[in-house]
Amino acid sequence: MTHVRARNLGDDDIAEIVAILDGWAGKLSWELFIDAIERRKRTRYTRQALHRHERIKHAFSLRKTALSEGQEGGVRQVESPELQVALERIARLEGENERLAAENQRLLEQFARWAYNAHTRGLDKAFLSGALPAVNRDQTEKPIKLVKQKDR
Repeated sequence: MTHVRARNLGDDDIAEIVAILDGWAGKLSWELFIDAIERRKRTRYTRQALHRHERIKHAFSLRKTALSEGQEGGVRQVESPELQVALERIARLEGENERLAAENQRLLEQFARWAYNAHTRGLDKAFLSGALPAVNRDQTEKPIKLVKQKDR
């Protein structure tokens, strides 16, 4: 039996997978997480493939820590379906907010590292803030191939 390889994860796929983690309640393991991704995206990824992406890896560990510390013991159950949906949405948005704050902190730390490394190499703010070179989007000149005609 041959196994069809899942397509590579793009930015939209990673954002959708991380959104699954934002609303996660209950026990979290890689196997359960992979099953949830398969139900949502109809594609099964391996733990190694998911772990290779920094956003997924950090979001998973952040959510796992939050769940293990009891910060989010799940959404309480109420009788009103509208209120239940609202409580679930609030829990998901709080998880997303926590993840985005952690991602922002990581990016600020990365920027500080880059600023330090640029400073040690003598690169100033004017150089680093310079405009990017213009992209040449003209059509490439394709050489015309001459086809020899056979004698008739």
